[in-house]
Amino acid sequence: MPADYFPVAVLQNSIKMTTEPPRGIRANLRRTYAEFSDNKLDDCRKPEAFRRLLFGLSFFHAVSQERRKFGPLGFNNVYEFNDSDLETSIQMLKMFLDDQEEIPWDSLNYMTGEINYGGRVTDDWDRRCLLESLKKYYCAENLDDGYIYDEEGVYFCPPTGSLQSYKDYIESLPLVDAPSVFGLHQNANISY
Repeated sequence: MPADYFPVAVLQNSIKMTTEPPRGIRANLRRTYAEFSDNKLDDCRKPEAFRRLLFGLSFFHAVSQERRKFGPLGFNNVYEFNDSDLETSIQMLKMFLDDQEEIPWDSLNYMTGEINYGGRVTDDWDRRCLLESLKKYYCAENLDDGYIYDEEGVYFCPPTGSLQSYKDYIESLPLVDAPSVFGLHQNANISY
């Protein structure tokens, strides 16, 4: 915003810095998990379910952000999903797990998919794609060991453990993401 009291010469001679969003599933998950602590992960009545569903939600967030790199193959329109979508969804996840005896899957999927993330989505086909993608990570199967997120079995929810165990798993992920993790065919890399 222009300001008469700030000299233009100072701006012209300054170093300008911007923060770029992370590129890739691994970098995105690394940034998300850098903000957590063991205390935050245990601050729930159902800590094991919270940790596993939190990882699934974080993975969904990373996939949603990275899917846009495929242009019209990823989503029909470009959407700017940001950290506030993830933070709000994490708070709602914790609230639902603390307040309900059984995990309310339909409510979690609706609030996260239709409201938090879906509120930004203007195309009906994109919303449908986003909701189906979310169902892969917000489901009862995600609470079981061995549940995989892609066809090759590279991406999965790690066993419940400490924060460091999640960070170690994230560091073991590949640097280059295969299109299958986004639900796309291998040919999507050609057009990308």
